[in-house]
Amino acid sequence: MRSEPMLLPERLSLERISLWDLRVCLRFNRICQRVSWRLLFRCVSVLGDGIAWYALMAFLLVRDRDAAVAPVLHLVGVGVVSTVVYKWLKKRTLRPRPYQSHAGIEHFATPLDNLSFPSGHTLHAFAFTLVALAYYPGLAWVLVPFTLLIAVSRVVLGLHYPSDVLVGAVLGTLIAALSMLL
Repeated sequence: MRSEPMLLPERLSLERISLWDLRVCLRFNRICQRVSWRLLFRCVSVLGDGIAWYALMAFLLVRDRDAAVAPVLHLVGVGVVSTVVYKWLKKRTLRPRPYQSHAGIEHFATPLDNLSFPSGHTLHAFAFTLVALAYYPGLAWVLVPFTLLIAVSRVVLGLHYPSDVLVGAVLGTLIAALSMLL
């Protein structure tokens, strides 16, 4: 038998994922019709551009001085690897952003580039949070909700599909886990 019958289930599952992506994107994007939600998610997104992570590293260095050097260098290394991975993937997949492909999705923030897959904000947020929590578990009360807000903001603002965010979260988790093994 040929391999053609195997393509049908594969195609159906990709179509299902695409439909789910679009439905969730449309539903979440409506949240930004309210100005208060739009402002919240824009602020979270801007902080996730790097500002929050640089501030965290500076805070740790000021507070813990020499004891924070190793954790901060670890965070910097994870940031570099995360950037290389997500930029490499974006160049290979070339997936347009939801607002570029679907008239019903509005973008409520300016994207850093025109490519959607994977979510670099989410990838970095998960990687940074997991590494930071390995050294400073007491920061979980602020870093975990912030990371989840970053992930949600990417879909709410019309900049990413949910699958972009999920893959970003998985990649960030893997990069953080691998960095801790080294």
